[in-house]
Amino acid sequence: MLEHVRIRIRLRGLLEMLGGGGVIALYGVAALLAAAILALALVLPAWASALIVGGALLLVSAALAVMGRKRVKQAMPPVPQQTQASVGADVEEIREKVQR
Repeated sequence: MLEHVRIRIRLRGLLEMLGGGGVIALYGVAALLAAAILALALVLPAWASALIVGGALLLVSAALAVMGRKRVKQAMPPVPQQTQASVGADVEEIREKVQR
């Protein structure tokens, strides 16, 4: 039990660092997108530049969402096996104690 808590604390710390890095990366991506829009605005109207970059982002995000959904469906069983086994063992133990 104690080892489980230690693992969860370490995981939480790692996730917090990943989250902080993700926020910084988000700002970096936003700056790069602004630069792309401004670069396109040199040859197109600004609204058209923003529309092109925004549309490209939506296409990329849709493709990533479809790929991620497929991977999640393949990776995770509908019922967690370890939990199912643990609950089954608990039910069996309770049945044994009730019969006594």
